[in-house]
Amino acid sequence: MQVELLHSLADLPDFDWRAWSDDNPFISPAFLRAMENTGCTSEDTGWQPCHLILYDQHRQPAGFMPMYLKTHSQGEFVFDMAWARAFSQYGLEYYPKLLCAAPFSPVTGPRLIARNAQARQVLAQAAIEVARRLQVSSIHVLFPEQDDLAVLRESGYMVRESVQFHWNNAGYADFDAFLASLTYDKRKKIRQEARKVAQADITFEYKRGTRITAEDLSFFFSCYCNTYYERGRQPYLSEAFFSQLLQQAPDSLLLVIAQRQGTPVACAMNMIGNNKMYGRYWGAHEYIPGLHFETCYMQGIRYCITHGITLFEGGAQGEHKLSRGLLPQTTYSAHWIARPEFADAIHRFLDEETVHVQAYLDELHEHSPFRKQDSAQIPPASSLPE
Repeated sequence: MQVELLHSLADLPDFDWRAWSDDNPFISPAFLRAMENTGCTSEDTGWQPCHLILYDQHRQPAGFMPMYLKTHSQGEFVFDMAWARAFSQYGLEYYPKLLCAAPFSPVTGPRLIARNAQARQVLAQAAIEVARRLQVSSIHVLFPEQDDLAVLRESGYMVRESVQFHWNNAGYADFDAFLASLTYDKRKKIRQEARKVAQADITFEYKRGTRITAEDLSFFFSCYCNTYYERGRQPYLSEAFFSQLLQQAPDSLLLVIAQRQGTPVACAMNMIGNNKMYGRYWGAHEYIPGLHFETCYMQGIRYCITHGITLFEGGAQGEHKLSRGLLPQTTYSAHWIARPEFADAIHRFLDEETVHVQAYLDELHEHSPFRKQDSAQIPPASSLPE
C-alpha cells in the first residue's frame, strides 16, 4: 500500500468514500469539497487541506483520512489552547499542527475511512510519519467512532474524553409518548416553554432537501450570522458553502423555520444521514422566550419521532439539554504529540481529566429526566450508537 498527501480534493474527482463512512454527512465528498471550493478550509483560514489517500497495489483507493494543517485551534470544539500555551512558555511552536476532523463540526463519525481494518491501521501510522516529515508538533483526531478509536490507541495515540448530550429514540409512538416517559417536572417545563412560544403566535415549518428555496437559505444564513455577531465573532462558514451543499447533498439538510403569521423570525439547520440527525446551526432575528429550545431541540425530537430517526445529536456541550430528554454521552478525541516530554505531561493530564469526566457523567446520570420505569428502557449513554 502507498500513502500520498493531497492538498485539494479537486485532484481526486472520482473517489467516493461514502460506502466506507457509514453515510456520515459531515465527511461526505459533498461536504468536504464544498468546504474547500468555497474557501472555508484553506490556507487563508488556517485550515489547509492535507488529506491522506491510501492506494493499494493496483493503484486503487483503499483509504482516506480527512486532515488539515492548522495554524490555530478555532472551530474544533476540543480545547487544547492550554497545551499551546505550555509549548509557548518553553519557547516552542505548537502551530502548525495536524488535525483530522469534520471541519467546524463536533460530530462523531469515521476518521480512518477505509475498506478494511488493515487499511485503517496503515492510515493511523502513516499520519504519524507525515507529522514527523512535516515537523509539526502534534496530530489531533477529533470525535472518532469506536472502531477508529481502538486503532488509534493501538498506534500510540492518547485518548481524551468529553461529554455531549444525545437523544435516543426508544420507539415512541408520538411526541406525547416521549413526554410521558419524562418525570413530571421535566414534562411540565417542556409544555410551559412550548405554550410561551405558541402564545407569541409562533408556528413551525420543516423544509428538507429540494423543498429548501434560495430565499429560505438566505434567511437561514442571516440567522446563522446573527448568532456569531451577537458574540462579537465572525462566522466560520459562508453562504456559498451552504448553497453548494444544498445543491450537492440536498437530502442531508433540514431547516426548522419559526414563523409569526407567515413571516420567518428564527431558523435552525439540522443535518441528516444514516438515520441520525445532528443539530448544527441556529439563529433568530428577535428574542422570544423559549424559542431557542423549542426550535433547536423539541422540534428536532418531534421530527425524529415522526420520521423514525433513531438518534439526535444536539451539538456540543450544554447541560440544559438534559432536562429536555437528551442524555449524556461520552465522546472522544485521540492525540499524538511529537516531543516525548510534552507527551508524558499531557498523558498525565488526560488521566486526571478522565477521572473528572467520569465523575461528571455519574453526577449527570443521577439527574436523569426520565421516570425510573422508563429509564430502564433507555440504553445507558456508553451503549448508545455513535
